[in-house]
Amino acid sequence: MQKKENFSLAYWEKMSEESDKDEQLKDQTTSDEDELDNDTFMKYVSEDLHRRALFTDATGDQSLPRTTQILLEYQLGRWVPRLREPRDLYGISSSGPLSQTRWPCHCEVVEEKIRHIDCAPSYPEPLYVSAGDELEPHYPDSTQGTVVYLGNDAYKDHRFMYSRIGGVRSLQKHAEILPVEDYDNTLIFEARFESGNLQKVVKVTDYEYQLTVRPDLFTSRHTQWYYFQVTNTQAGIPYRFTIVNFTKPDSLYSRGMRPLFYSEKEAKMNSIGWQRTGDQIKYYRNNIGLEGHQFFSLTWTFQFPYDKDTCYFAHCYPYTYASLQDYLLGITNDPLRSQYCKIRVLCHTLARNMVYVLTITTPLKNTESRKRKVVILTARVHPGETNSSWIMKGFLDYILGDSSDAQLLRDTFIFKVIPMLNPDGVIVGNYRCSLAGQDLNRCYTSVQKDSYPSVWYTRNMIHRLMEDREILLYCDLHGHSKKGNIFMYGCEDSDKDKELCLQQRIFPFMLSKNCPNKFSFSACKFDVQKSKEGTGRVVMWKMGIHNSFTMEATFCGSTLGNRRGTHFNTKDLESMGYHFCDSLLDYCDPDQTKYYQCMKELEELEMQQSGQSDKMHYDSDASFIDTALDLDSSSDESDISETSETSTFLKGTSQNKVRESEVIIPPNQESERKNAKNHRMNILELTGKQITIFSPFGEGPFFKKLHNQKLEFLEPYQIIVVAVDIVGLSFKLDQAIIH
Repeated sequence: MQKKENFSLAYWEKMSEESDKDEQLKDQTTSDEDELDNDTFMKYVSEDLHRRALFTDATGDQSLPRTTQILLEYQLGRWVPRLREPRDLYGISSSGPLSQTRWPCHCEVVEEKIRHIDCAPSYPEPLYVSAGDELEPHYPDSTQGTVVYLGNDAYKDHRFMYSRIGGVRSLQKHAEILPVEDYDNTLIFEARFESGNLQKVVKVTDYEYQLTVRPDLFTSRHTQWYYFQVTNTQAGIPYRFTIVNFTKPDSLYSRGMRPLFYSEKEAKMNSIGWQRTGDQIKYYRNNIGLEGHQFFSLTWTFQFPYDKDTCYFAHCYPYTYASLQDYLLGITNDPLRSQYCKIRVLCHTLARNMVYVLTITTPLKNTESRKRKVVILTARVHPGETNSSWIMKGFLDYILGDSSDAQLLRDTFIFKVIPMLNPDGVIVGNYRCSLAGQDLNRCYTSVQKDSYPSVWYTRNMIHRLMEDREILLYCDLHGHSKKGNIFMYGCEDSDKDKELCLQQRIFPFMLSKNCPNKFSFSACKFDVQKSKEGTGRVVMWKMGIHNSFTMEATFCGSTLGNRRGTHFNTKDLESMGYHFCDSLLDYCDPDQTKYYQCMKELEELEMQQSGQSDKMHYDSDASFIDTALDLDSSSDESDISETSETSTFLKGTSQNKVRESEVIIPPNQESERKNAKNHRMNILELTGKQITIFSPFGEGPFFKKLHNQKLEFLEPYQIIVVAVDIVGLSFKLDQAIIH
């Protein structure tokens, strides 16, 4: 009998160990919003086990029921069974630890966990103003200099194979890092940490470094995101860094955006976090392109503030998978917030990392509350667009807060939130793709659940929700690499009712009212292109969600109001989460005064545009540099392509008679002409109207007829000449075309 009892205990201990392993591999889908912990039959477990003879001689029977949901705890000298907590259902446990991060099997990962303080500057950081004399380093000889950092080339593999927790720890197996003696002045580079991206570094001279960033894994494209560490610094010495393999011909770096810098000593001593920095910033075409490909370089100079510091450079404010898990763990451990925010696992990625879904609402108490409408927010389908995570954080901070408006929103709606759709891409430092080597925001129509699980399960979740509830609004958060400000892309059918088209513009219009110095309604687009049919925005719209949007946040800053010419920081991005909630309250306010006022203003705008079909209307606060030169992004951008929008712009001006003329900046702007270069421009023939020249240095109105005179402006900016009506209330772009 003693042997049988020992065997029984050993059996259950073994089964508990196996269930712990199974727990990490278990695949769960999202639960309903009112799913709560259910422990009602816990007290009956022991009795039921004995009734089923699980602790008797039947232990060795082949018909023994097996379960992974029973654990044994040793209490008061005996083993007591208990029901396992649904840890994988929730994704994270209040008792910890967090789910361990899984990497592709070939990825080398340093053991150090990178953490940064979140402390935004107390003042808006200005854009960089070009002096016109920035250097353009070229490196025609690939053997020039000394390689001081070289990552492996696993990104050239054809496809993802399998993952492992923590990646590869034998760091010197694939990566080559130049050993540095204490007396050497060589900088030490590192990027083998979460979201890091750096492929190769060449030391050209003592204080000049040529850098190459890694394409997205299992692709040869998308070199935009960079995030790396630098140590062994010397203070007060001007270093030059040049990244040589960007692929986009246009960049916000050409319009004043600065790289981001972080100093661990600065953070520790002065509580200063990420800050915009750099001088002699230049984005330009280089001569490194091979086989017909063309690359572009970003160069900047910088002086480190401290000796022997650990510093970081990044394209945008990092927000990693670990950052998200820390945030979610904080919610789980909060007895108040955890009551109305339930965290589930939507699915697992290719690398077996968890995709979390949050259900936020006041707990449902009666059948009437079952009528609540649903609002859906998603982010980080493109891993390099980290600004979307900061907007998401701002939204979650507000909606989970204790304000009366937040409580009203939770009482009124059910929020389904997926804060990180592509954790695999975030972990490995991709800019755009998943480990399938594909842009997930083109795969929402795909039936390949195993290849694109996060978007497949998202679409499936929304489809099931629509069977029972009305989806009021869907919004996918993104970042934009060419345009300024924050704006939205929506959907409309031009053949449908005009009133419905206006209604679909109301929510973005309200956002522009509530956040006039960050959100630009004039930059919003509502057309549906055939090439975008696989995006979340279009798929959800075709499923029947009328308010289906992509929110785009610039990597740079604002061109509006009192924030014109300044960068966005993390607090600016987080504030958009608040403004989103505020606009949602306005949109659904039982007192529909604001709603109908916005509808009236939109109708007036529509009448102005329809009455002047060959003219384009832009709001007077918007930057003409932004709206004309950035009519849309490239096909690599988040949710829109360039071809269609550019054609629309040209069609709007093609009926105007254009002749080649030139204009001169008035003499009182002599200070702006010091480094100017001559450029030509096609301009419509104008007569005696007030003209405004927009430049990175401001604007200067004057009256002048245009007759074969000269236009001068500073590179890399393009000045747009526009006519302003005599009362100065509206701007129109029909008088100027960039040639």
